[in-house]
Amino acid sequence: MIYLNNAATTRDKPRQVFEAVQDFILNNNVSPGRGTDSFSVQADALLTAARASLARLFNVQDPSHIVFTLNCSDAINTAIKGTLKPGAHVLISSLEHNSIVRPLRHLEAQGVEIGIVPVNPSTFAVDPEDVKRRIKQNTKMIAMLHASNVIGALQPIKEIGAVAGDRGVLFLVDAAQTAGIYDIDVQKMNIDLLAFAGHKGLMGPQGTGGLCINPKSKTLNPKSIIPLRHGGTGSQSESETQPEIMPDKFETGTPNTPGIAGLKASADFILKEGVRKIKEHSEKLTGLMLEGLKTIQKVKLYGPLDPKQRAAVVSFNIDGMEPKAVGDVLEKNFGIIARTGLHCAPLCHKTIGTFPKGTVRVSAGYYNTEKDIQSLILAVADIAK
Repeated sequence: MIYLNNAATTRDKPRQVFEAVQDFILNNNVSPGRGTDSFSVQADALLTAARASLARLFNVQDPSHIVFTLNCSDAINTAIKGTLKPGAHVLISSLEHNSIVRPLRHLEAQGVEIGIVPVNPSTFAVDPEDVKRRIKQNTKMIAMLHASNVIGALQPIKEIGAVAGDRGVLFLVDAAQTAGIYDIDVQKMNIDLLAFAGHKGLMGPQGTGGLCINPKSKTLNPKSIIPLRHGGTGSQSESETQPEIMPDKFETGTPNTPGIAGLKASADFILKEGVRKIKEHSEKLTGLMLEGLKTIQKVKLYGPLDPKQRAAVVSFNIDGMEPKAVGDVLEKNFGIIARTGLHCAPLCHKTIGTFPKGTVRVSAGYYNTEKDIQSLILAVADIAK
């Protein structure tokens, strides 16, 4: 089997990830911070170490500002619902995933205003100057993905972060498709809130993710963010109100400690390998995909054709065939796993003209090879005949 649905979840992960999860379950497996015994202390130390590794990866100055969440969507919900009030105006791109769109549509009914910034039809990127022109007096946030989960198009988040900083507007970045693969520096990119998925480019377990709340932000005061949940934290148990200390303010209940053990192992693996090496591998495989698929008659590609302008996510359709039918044949006849449909991003599909049928999406991971991509191209060429 050739797995090319890494934009949903990386199936192949570093060996250390599996070993770390197993080691925690076999040799510890208690709740962190829920006791003074040596096992509880060790579990708590594991969470602290995981925050430190992720803080190094994203250049977050204070590791306590790495908040563990259920996943990237959960982190985005905390960022959006915890900061926006009725009357606020928010800018998003025309490529956004439902993880940003749906929380905002929910708040729209309560008086939050949404502005959609279109992408350039040739580059599929948002123009920072266009963002600047659309900022209003009541604009409180710019919420934007780093790379599209449909067409892979990378957005100029450093330049948009500069615009947000100059205008005193919060900048939330959805790094679901880029964390672990691209350099992300919350200081240099002026990112106030960074949401990341643990199970995609970071190659950690499912059910892990986080929100980086930039402690050096000039726009955001972490104390002003309202947590989504309230309850037990293992700290300040004498108080009947939620602690204000970081990260306890946002982490309620027993965490997914086995998953976080795996996430720490994957973050350490990435730090050792180097993001640059991972990115170069991603660009190489994406370039091979684009070069091969664009030569096949009846195949239509979507998004930028330069692999340096996109993450390892490629969407295409074959004339005269439903995306699902193509996906079925890829798996049954060629043993290739792709994803078909709308990929939880109807706004993006409306932008590129593939709504409501969607596309066939293939996405390479760190453990895919050139041979995998060659097999995909031969398979698509055969189907297109």
